[in-house]
Amino acid sequence: MAQQLNMVAAITQALDQEMKNDEKVLVFGEDVGINGGVFRATDGLVENHGDERVSDTPLSESAIGGMAFGLAVQGFRPVAEIQFFGFVFEVMDSIVGQISRQRFRMGGNMDMPVVVRAPFGGGVRTPEMHADSLEGLMAQSPGLKVVIPSNPYDAKGLLTAAIRENDPVVFLEHMKLYRSFRDEVPEEQYEIELGKANVAREGSDVTVVAYGYMVREALKAAEQLEEDGTSVEVIDLRTVSPIDYETIVNSVEKTGRMVFVQEAQRQAGVGNAVISEVSQRAILSLKAPISFVSAPDTVYPFAQMENEWLPSAADITEAINETTDF
Repeated sequence: MAQQLNMVAAITQALDQEMKNDEKVLVFGEDVGINGGVFRATDGLVENHGDERVSDTPLSESAIGGMAFGLAVQGFRPVAEIQFFGFVFEVMDSIVGQISRQRFRMGGNMDMPVVVRAPFGGGVRTPEMHADSLEGLMAQSPGLKVVIPSNPYDAKGLLTAAIRENDPVVFLEHMKLYRSFRDEVPEEQYEIELGKANVAREGSDVTVVAYGYMVREALKAAEQLEEDGTSVEVIDLRTVSPIDYETIVNSVEKTGRMVFVQEAQRQAGVGNAVISEVSQRAILSLKAPISFVSAPDTVYPFAQMENEWLPSAADITEAINETTDF
């Protein structure tokens, strides 16, 4: 049975169902209990599962990371929330220095089923250090899977798979997607394979690769260009580590052109890695240079300027036209 849910409701449902499914799943973070989280993503969980399984932590990201690592070592499946991903610097040692390398450290004999959830992303006028796109730091850290859903259906299936995964997953939720639209989401549990991209829209003239909120902007651009006779294929990475290069290369071999889109600055995100790999794997299929749409290489601006700073459907449309006109 399907229901119409926004993304935050789909995330809440995935957490609730997995906690019912496995008593070793524990949820914790700043204000996730009675308050239900700053975006209400954990709303109702403490009433359904008790304050021993849904617990508020002190305002200490380093403590949250250490708690996640220790619980995983003891056989639990911790789901730790970092209230905003801009605060990840306070917990880098736990995530990158400990959690990511524990399986290797133990010779493959220990699982590390940790999920680190966090909101991120621009366009909602948050204070400084809240909106930054820092997924590139995680994607460049071996031992971590990094997942970024673009819609409610994917959010539920990917989070379910992440919680069941025996290796650590960083699960990033774009704030602008939380309540911006609804999607048909099955009521029952389901998984979406981690590391598998989705062809969000089929096309034949150019491939646009994006993730997170930029998938929505890419789809807007594709719809507008269809009226002008340009057929745009949109690929939603879903997972930015590992990256599904097979799906990307198959599309590029079909269209002969590619535009990569990310919200992060040009030097950040995963765009440079993807463009490099596609250039090596599919250079003979390309009819034009790969275009790259991103934010500029500056620190994230104050809220008054973010709409001018962030990439948009208009920027994507311009890049597509330049690529197809080459």
